[in-house]
Amino acid sequence: MARVLIIGPAHPLRGGLATFNQRLALAFQEEGHSCSILSFSLQYPDFIFPGTTQYSSEPAPENIEIHTRINSVNPLNWIRTGNWVKKMKPDLVVVRFWLPLMGPALGTILRRLRKNKHTRIVCIADNVIPHEKRPGDKPFTRYFLKSCDAFIPMSEKVMQDLRLFEKEKPAALVAHPLYDNFGAAISKQEARKYLGLPEKEKIILFFGFIRHYKGLDLLLEAMADSRIREKRIRLLIAGEFYEEARPYQEQMEKLGIVDSLFLRTDFIPDSEVKYYLCAADAVIQPYRNATQSGVTPLAYHFEKPMLVTNVGGLPSLVPDRRVGLVTEPAPAAIATGILAFYELGEDFFIPHLREEKKKYSWSAMVGSITRLANDIQK
Repeated sequence: MARVLIIGPAHPLRGGLATFNQRLALAFQEEGHSCSILSFSLQYPDFIFPGTTQYSSEPAPENIEIHTRINSVNPLNWIRTGNWVKKMKPDLVVVRFWLPLMGPALGTILRRLRKNKHTRIVCIADNVIPHEKRPGDKPFTRYFLKSCDAFIPMSEKVMQDLRLFEKEKPAALVAHPLYDNFGAAISKQEARKYLGLPEKEKIILFFGFIRHYKGLDLLLEAMADSRIREKRIRLLIAGEFYEEARPYQEQMEKLGIVDSLFLRTDFIPDSEVKYYLCAADAVIQPYRNATQSGVTPLAYHFEKPMLVTNVGGLPSLVPDRRVGLVTEPAPAAIATGILAFYELGEDFFIPHLREEKKKYSWSAMVGSITRLANDIQK
């Protein structure tokens, strides 16, 4: 049995990273390890956080010890926290990296930790090169990566980006496990009743934070396609704007598609996720660029076909004409893909989804992390 510490967001912080870290902690415990999480007392200063709040109103997860200590902008805190972890002397640290802005804080903490000459450090990298570039990205990323012993990139694209910075250290690709902590699937009828959606209409879903790289504007253009209007297909947009909402609102009005949309653009709490996924006929990911997406394992868990664009790691996760459809990131192509989905029918994809989802287990993730850690020489 190993003593494991996950470093990354956790309750009361909200979002996919916190959800992932908490589920991973439980997976380590299920495999017989001791596992806790080191999270942030301040993750983002309010002036750079794009949403309404960083904090969840949901209850804290049970049976997970969460240490709320890291201040991402206070160097003295980084040193104190690093010394605290060094004295804690975990056998294994699993650290999340998703944004270069976190590189100085996490890199400094890990450098202090390394002085105990005992702890092995494995990074789960959601991104190495960010979707939206900012000054300091490269030096912050390089500083962080040098403090780790091994890496689990979450897609082939992230692996390629990692090797631009770090060519020698061990790394292993592991598929994003399924989010199985949002409850069991419910019927489409029950989900639509809960959300106040029409029971019989064709409804597709865009789910998650709204940012430029996710291509919602491309999907809105596709919704204005005369073929889509003729089939009376409607779009449910469920997720909070992480950038200015006005351009999207103006686009909806200009295209004349407001009557084709259901807008639920507040943050979706964990307790309501199942209703949105289960209410939809399919999940649409019209991304301009991507490494991987936390929406994909959600769709797998609830057995919802996906339409994804041919960018980054998305096509490798969504085998075309099996668990979904792959199109180019252009409005006409996306519209054609939506029509092709309805021609094939939702039931066409379900057997393939059920077979493919067997690959994505939390025990496989834990096994890959521990094998990498065991190979690290100290």
